[in-house]
Amino acid sequence: MAPRSLNPTAASLLGFLHFGAMTGWDLVATAQTVIGNYWTLTQSQVYRELAAMAGAGLVAEGERGRRDSKPYSLTDQGRAAFAEWVRREPADETIRFPLLLTIIFGRHLEPERLAEIVARHRSTHRERLARYEAVRAEALGPDGEADVYGLATLDFGLHYERAVLAWFDQLPTEIRGPGSAVQAEST
Repeated sequence: MAPRSLNPTAASLLGFLHFGAMTGWDLVATAQTVIGNYWTLTQSQVYRELAAMAGAGLVAEGERGRRDSKPYSLTDQGRAAFAEWVRREPADETIRFPLLLTIIFGRHLEPERLAEIVARHRSTHRERLARYEAVRAEALGPDGEADVYGLATLDFGLHYERAVLAWFDQLPTEIRGPGSAVQAEST
């Protein structure tokens, strides 16, 4: 069978399988925990990719267990495909920020509604920043050791949320609303 070019979803699943055999459900849960803040995987994507990767020999299907769950494990071919994928140059990122789409057409909304939407999104980003800060505080164990790769992605999230909050705070009154004062909290 010809080598299969990996998409980011398939590659991430192979990456997670380096930790050991997992069911589709385990992979979805792992993805939500580990990369869910910056990369989304749906359950249907996971199962579709697992079936395709099993057919291509990148993963091996284990015996069905409870509730008809089936563990998948990484094959040597899957390890090689992942190694090739992780060495490649990543694609450029694209910003897909639904709030920006609403703001660009904000003149078609009642000012109060736009301010309400902006305030809710700002609150969501503030909560996310607080969650990242809590995770970061717990990430360093008593010995001061931490996973440098995990911390690097977490730190990106911290910087990103701080930048987004600073952006919210500089929005014109026409967008954030006349009654909303710029937050003086540290971001």
